[in-house]
Amino acid sequence: MKTMIFAAGLGTRLKPLTDNLPKALAPVAGHTLLYYVLMRLRAEGCDEFVINIHHFADKIREYVAADPELSQLNIRYSDETDLLRDTGGGIRYAESLLRSAEGRFLVHNVDIISDLQLDWFLSQARPGALATLLLSERVTKRYFLCDGDNRIVGWTNVATGEVKTPFPGMDLSRCHKAAFAGVHLVSDAIFDVFRDIDASPSDYPLYDAAGNRIAQSEKPLGQCFSIVDAYLRAAARHPIYAAIPSHLTLIDAGKRETLAEADRYLTGA
Repeated sequence: MKTMIFAAGLGTRLKPLTDNLPKALAPVAGHTLLYYVLMRLRAEGCDEFVINIHHFADKIREYVAADPELSQLNIRYSDETDLLRDTGGGIRYAESLLRSAEGRFLVHNVDIISDLQLDWFLSQARPGALATLLLSERVTKRYFLCDGDNRIVGWTNVATGEVKTPFPGMDLSRCHKAAFAGVHLVSDAIFDVFRDIDASPSDYPLYDAAGNRIAQSEKPLGQCFSIVDAYLRAAARHPIYAAIPSHLTLIDAGKRETLAEADRYLTGA
């Protein structure tokens, strides 16, 4: 399965470490975040990788080429050194690298360390789904909102009260909240959806908690956009589902304190 690794970000939460190296190469348990993510995915059956790069892009290329294990993997790069395109724009830019006869691809953040069983996750994909998102019950500020069938129907920031939904009449207070875990299975149809939104942006609106249209959501996606916003705008027309495991060890290692937690987890300390 083709797998995209998001490794282009600036790693601002890891400063000052990322003043001199990309987040993907943050040291953890004797290796790097990129090493552990790639090795874990290879062990789970992923055999083709696309890594998007921007911040210290050459250091990532050089690191992979010099590593005796990583250099043997089938890795291609989506080079965003000219422009950091955000998550949705990064997927869109890599279309030619991600499309395949299988018709779907996996996306995985480089700073997510977990014990996810990929076979289980893939088994949760439903026919006709635009995407399947791995969600967890961890406590955070931002959550996807799911209906009783685990269909994604909205998003909220509980710290600010912000709500986004493509379903203005839905009682979101009855929805289940779960946090995005940075892993998603995406249909190749997403690329056509991106083009449809750009062609008719007002047909893909989002609404706030009061049912008012969010003006920003009626604009074309363009080159740089969040995949979360694109999913939300598409969700009324194209079903997107959550996969929520009953148990999941997951560490967002993109912060200094959680990077140390990932180190302890990987070394068994």
